[in-house]
Amino acid sequence: MKKSNISRRNFIKKTSSTTLAAVAIPSIVPASVFGKNAPSNRIQIGQIGCGRIARGHDLPGTMQHDVAQIVAVCDFDRNRTEDAKVLVDAFYDKKGTKVDTKMYDDYKALIADKDIDAVIISTPDHWHAQPAIEAALANKHVYLQKPTSLTVEEGRMLSDIVKQQGIILQVGTQQRSSPQFRYAAELVRNGRIGKLVNVKVGLPGDPAGPMAQTEPIPTGLNFDAWLGATPEMEYSEMLVHPQKGYGRPGWLRHEQFGAGMITGWGQHHFDSAAWGMNTEYTGPISVEAVAEFPKSGSWNVHGDFMVKAEYQNGLTMSTSGGFPNGIRYEGEEGWIFVTRGAYRATASDPIPENNGVKSLDASDPKLLDSVIGPNEIHLYESTEQHGNWLDCIQSDKEPISPVEIGHRACTVCLISNIAMKLPRKLNWNPQTERFVNDAEANAYLSRPQRAPYGTTNIKY
Repeated sequence: MKKSNISRRNFIKKTSSTTLAAVAIPSIVPASVFGKNAPSNRIQIGQIGCGRIARGHDLPGTMQHDVAQIVAVCDFDRNRTEDAKVLVDAFYDKKGTKVDTKMYDDYKALIADKDIDAVIISTPDHWHAQPAIEAALANKHVYLQKPTSLTVEEGRMLSDIVKQQGIILQVGTQQRSSPQFRYAAELVRNGRIGKLVNVKVGLPGDPAGPMAQTEPIPTGLNFDAWLGATPEMEYSEMLVHPQKGYGRPGWLRHEQFGAGMITGWGQHHFDSAAWGMNTEYTGPISVEAVAEFPKSGSWNVHGDFMVKAEYQNGLTMSTSGGFPNGIRYEGEEGWIFVTRGAYRATASDPIPENNGVKSLDASDPKLLDSVIGPNEIHLYESTEQHGNWLDCIQSDKEPISPVEIGHRACTVCLISNIAMKLPRKLNWNPQTERFVNDAEANAYLSRPQRAPYGTTNIKY
């Protein structure tokens, strides 16, 4: 039997007309009642995954907002869990608040904690969809790092369940909260470069590496749980994450756990491109690709590549490491280029800083002085991705990067990766989310899942 569709927020709405004597005060109440920083108003958050992105991006990005409090941390590597507790406790101690952040070795126990309102999921790619689905089923709000899913099928499952449960899920495609990406998309959507005809996305591949060496499993690492639904394998630090420090982990370059840069940074750029292309809730109708894959070593995700995607509205999007990193919109009357500039998610990102490269450029510099009029298209504005998520939890409004848009952008990444493996043009139906008359390609839309882990083993 499926879980009830009544979320915590819906329950509060339905009981708001009853007397306070009849119902308990909810854990999250409007800021106007007690004030912005009142303890009763703080959103209690659990951090799932305590590695590089959590420490360098998601925890600081969330803790800067006084409306939130990190109350629990969890990782399958106990050393990382303990490090995260130290980080969180020290942050609040510096602000004059003594806390004792809870530690969990199993994210399921964290999700079951009734004191927790929301979770941040900053895990490796193969551990994105399952905890997000389980958190949604437990009526917890979710901040989910990209890529949204490891496969198209589990991404669809995630989006449908989030919609069913009515929780707020924000995808960590934070370029949407960078003003140059919004402005570039607004200029394009409002015809400043004429009819849009082509989009070029600059995105690099990953280099090959050596053969991984089998090593003893480190103390404190639950390696079987870390592998999750993926096949069993011998432990090697090179294919997991550093035991000392928080540098770029090796799992990013192993297809068992992801697809490489096409999903790593690809979801950021495909999401931003779709904003300007007005294709956020659909996808291409065909995709074809060429790519180089390592001929030796254990890192086996794609290297140099070129992908071409065609859309129903006549647009073509080409993606390659041969283009400057960013998005170039090409219209009949000019072009606009947008990128992060010198921004990096973390210091160990493989993409070099674009020193001297403008974060926003155009064929005619006057385009960049254009004012979007009151009767023109104005896109969703956010100044910070985590803050927008927290605001939407309080207001019950849709976040700037909702799950369906995230799923659609991730799908472009995943079918592009499939096209790299099959030497032909693949026709795609964005309504059914299946390749047209191509059983071989459709076989890549899901993966076998090792019990007891995996989205296919979720009971609801």
